[in-house]
Amino acid sequence: MDNWVLVYTTTDHVEAMIISGMLEQNQVPVTIINRQDSSYVFLGDIELHVPVHLNELAKNLIDGSILN
Repeated sequence: MDNWVLVYTTTDHVEAMIISGMLEQNQVPVTIINRQDSSYVFLGDIELHVPVHLNELAKNLIDGSILN
């Protein structure tokens, strides 16, 4: 994961899937790391990582989608 960077964190699985899908539709590969506890899903986060060279594009896409 040296060439990947964290661009978004959430506790909501649905939100993570929506953001991930939006990034993939814009040709930005996404890796999802679920750090939530399997027994207590309110503990921990879901992280979205993208390749380092697409970091700025991904953040701009996320910022634009959240504002709309």
